[in-house]
Amino acid sequence: MKKLIVIALIMTLYTIGCGHVAKESGFYDHNAMYKNLDHMKFSMWGYKSPTTEVAQASTSEEWWGIDIPYVPAK
Repeated sequence: MKKLIVIALIMTLYTIGCGHVAKESGFYDHNAMYKNLDHMKFSMWGYKSPTTEVAQASTSEEWWGIDIPYVPAK
């Protein structure tokens, strides 16, 4: 019984920690996981063969959130 309580406590602390990371990333700012149905279809099936039309739609509809610029290490 003690092992079960310890495991539950560890899982709870882990979940709280991951929730903090998700909050910082802006995940909770959206009301849904996918921006629209086109985004959902692409994420489930279309990612294997993307087209330029899909790339333009993803940019114009902001499927992927805020761009973070790449800064190479010194």
